[in-house]
Amino acid sequence: MTRLSVNINKIALLRNARGGDLPNLLQAALDIEDFGADGITVHPRPDERHIRYSDCYELRPLLRSEFNIEGYPSERWLAMVTELQPEQATLVPDAPDTLTSDHGWDSYRQMDFLKAVIQRLKESGIRVSLFVDPEEKSVEGAAEAGADRIELYTGPYAEGFEKGAEEAIAPYIRSAGQAQKLGLGINAGHDLNLHNLGYFHEKIPGLDEVSIGHALISDALYYGLENVVNMYKRLLQ
Repeated sequence: MTRLSVNINKIALLRNARGGDLPNLLQAALDIEDFGADGITVHPRPDERHIRYSDCYELRPLLRSEFNIEGYPSERWLAMVTELQPEQATLVPDAPDTLTSDHGWDSYRQMDFLKAVIQRLKESGIRVSLFVDPEEKSVEGAAEAGADRIELYTGPYAEGFEKGAEEAIAPYIRSAGQAQKLGLGINAGHDLNLHNLGYFHEKIPGLDEVSIGHALISDALYYGLENVVNMYKRLLQ
C-alpha cells in the first residue's frame, strides 16, 4: 500500500494570515495522524511565509508517524534537519522566492553539490529523497548522487491528465521503472488530487509514498479533514 504523507503548509499559511494560533498547527498535525495519514510533510522556505523553522522543532517530538522535511538544502535548512533527524529529507531545488516547487533537480549538472549534501544527511541516519522531473536521466543521476528515493514531480502529469491520461503518465512509468532497476524508492507529489491520484497509483507500481497538501486541504473545506484523509487513503489501496 502506498503511504500518504500530508503536507501541512497550507494550514500554517492560514494561521499566519491572522497571526495567533488559529488554526493550531500542532493539533492539526496530530489529528491528521489520527485520521489515518502515514506521515506529515513540511516545507519551510526562507521567508517562513507558511511553515516556520520553529514549527519543525515543535512538531518533531510530538509526531508519531513519519516526518518528512522538504526544502532547498541551504546551510540553515541542513543544520535544522540534521539536528531534528526526521525520517526523511526531500531535497528540492527551489529558489528563495519560488511560489511553489515547479521543477526537479538537474542531477548531473549539480552532482558534486548533491553528493555532499546527501552524504551529510545519510551520515545522520536520514533517508534522502531527491525531487526530480520524470526523466530517466534525472533518475540515474539521483542514484549516482546517493539518494535513497526519488520524488517524481507530478505537476506536468496533473496538467496533462485531462487532455490524455495515457500520454501524461507515460514518462512517469518509464522513470519509475528505471528507479526500480536502480534500487531507488519512489515518491511522488505536486498537484495530485482526488481526480487524478487513483490513475497515477494504478499505473506506477512500487510507488512508496505520495505527498499531498494543497489539494487535500482545499478538499477539506468541502468534505471535512477526517473524511478527506480517508478519501485519499482509499485511492492508494
